[in-house]
Amino acid sequence: MKALKFLPLLLLFIFTSCSSVRVNQDYDKNADFSQYKTYAYQKSGIDKVEISDLDKKRILRSIDEVMGAKGFTKSENPDVIVNFFTKEREQVDVNQFNAGWGFGWGWGFGWNPWLWGGTTSIYRYTEGTLTIDIIDAKKKELIWQGQGEGVLTKNVDKKDEKVKEFVTKILEQYPPKKK
Repeated sequence: MKALKFLPLLLLFIFTSCSSVRVNQDYDKNADFSQYKTYAYQKSGIDKVEISDLDKKRILRSIDEVMGAKGFTKSENPDVIVNFFTKEREQVDVNQFNAGWGFGWGWGFGWNPWLWGGTTSIYRYTEGTLTIDIIDAKKKELIWQGQGEGVLTKNVDKKDEKVKEFVTKILEQYPPKKK
């Protein structure tokens, strides 16, 4: 009976954990991030990203919004170059719930021949990774990299919102906080 009470909580955890963006960062600890005030995009790198031009525009708009809110400005002679790349993979979660509860040996409940049934649910989704690189324009060296992973949407009305969530959460970590 305890397992049945725990089941809805477990399902809630599984589905909510799939909906958020998980982020991490890496950076050059010797870089002086306070000197960087302007940015531009690495067009040659962004052109190679294998997503639609519409999605590229969404990402670029979101980066512009977040960088602008942080006080950075676009420039023809930038301090840093911004590049990004993406990756996506199809995920499948299969859950089986057996309605044939009974007493038995081993882990959990055993099989009961008088209670037939059970359910199998299959949840398919696309998980994506967005990586944003920030490169020192003078040294031509990578100084910061942020990465976000999460569930993507195919719903056109929600794509802008999802892309903005990815970019915002990734760039929350830039510039890195000194410890």
